[in-house]
Amino acid sequence: MSVYIIAEAGVNHNGSLENAKKLVDKAKESGADCIKFQTFVSKNIVTKSACKAEYQKQLTNNDESQLEMLSKLELSFNDFVELQNYCKLKQIEFLSTAFDFDSINFLNSLDMKMWKIPSGDITNLPYLIKIAKLNKPIILSTGMSTIEDIRNALEILRNNGAGDITVLHCTTEYPAPYKDVNLNAMITIKNSFNVSVGYSDHTRGIEIPIAAVAMGATVIEKHFTLDRNMEGPDHKASLEPGELKAMVSAIRNVELSIGNGDKVPAKSEQKNMDIARKSIIAKSSIKKGEIFTEDNLTVKRPGNGISPMRWFEIIGLNAIRDFEEDELIEY
Repeated sequence: MSVYIIAEAGVNHNGSLENAKKLVDKAKESGADCIKFQTFVSKNIVTKSACKAEYQKQLTNNDESQLEMLSKLELSFNDFVELQNYCKLKQIEFLSTAFDFDSINFLNSLDMKMWKIPSGDITNLPYLIKIAKLNKPIILSTGMSTIEDIRNALEILRNNGAGDITVLHCTTEYPAPYKDVNLNAMITIKNSFNVSVGYSDHTRGIEIPIAAVAMGATVIEKHFTLDRNMEGPDHKASLEPGELKAMVSAIRNVELSIGNGDKVPAKSEQKNMDIARKSIIAKSSIKKGEIFTEDNLTVKRPGNGISPMRWFEIIGLNAIRDFEEDELIEY
């Protein structure tokens, strides 16, 4: 089964439906399986006095509140209807994270095939119950979480009717420092809860999601933008379209290389075995009846003769015929 790659557009459309459609185009061109947005009613998710995160303060107007910032990034429900239809036209899966109950109810009317729970809501009991009762597969992000947070969320989701759950390891910082990624935590999650795991990446570049795939991630989520120089909170920690395409290509190559774990000669390398391996060879001319010794035998390529692993079996035997120097030994 292929790694499921989510191109996270988030709010990188800057509140523009036109930009959102351009992001759909670029996600499709990259080869991603899915494009994900964020659906919210700003006044439903933050108070008027809520502060912005430090990275948001650095990248947006420092005088505005989080509510004011989010209001500029909000698309209407009608916009999302149009976006889903556009995704169908472009043949890429549409997904959006709901951040409030009104948005859950709306997105449910679009009949998405799965639901994505953001890291910030892993401790939101009413939210978890509402999502679980939709009885759909769930992708759960776990930024800022402990194992106990994850355990509690999984119990709530499972007890309230959630479908299959994939848990994404995540570091909620934009961009996330490499030293804080801790990819081994993804393995801890997998072993602790016997779930499929993946990785939601906020680092710069494409190395870490590729490494996550090599470690067993079944889902990769990565922010992308049309242009990192655009104004807005998430652009600087996002890939540009060419980088997203390179990441998808690299992930596809890595997943091809993982294999089934059996250590046997690959089909492509079997033809090289006789060329690269060696055989027991006459080191000098040997007469019929002469005893094979370490003085008149050696080991050289090609490998289509008697294996050197039988060296001590051949030493001491009598030559069954004359052998010229460099000739493959027979017995």
